[in-house]
Amino acid sequence: MAYCDFTLKKVKSELGLQIIEKESIFPDQNKIQPSDYLIKTLKRNVPLALAINTEKARSELIIINILLEIKEKLSEKISLFLGIDFNVDKEKGLNGYCDYIISKSPEQFYLGLAER
Repeated sequence: MAYCDFTLKKVKSELGLQIIEKESIFPDQNKIQPSDYLIKTLKRNVPLALAINTEKARSELIIINILLEIKEKLSEKISLFLGIDFNVDKEKGLNGYCDYIISKSPEQFYLGLAER
């Protein structure tokens, strides 16, 4: 099973996750204003991405620009992985292709998986 086959209900039951809807996952974070560059880029790109109306268009015209802005704003303290096979635990269905992964590590050359 690939990641795209999971539903919220399935994740809760099979992986034992608890869903907490009323708490912010970033409660103590200050809001950061987007750069003028990002604002200008999104003003130009979003209408085109919506007109094309494909996942690829949204990915390349909107999402990647936001992710690059986040990486820059966090002083390169995160790494981004785009379009990779991310096989963590095939028995639990944690395998397959991921469009985007954000890691809290600045290590960018490879995505290191913990020893099993």
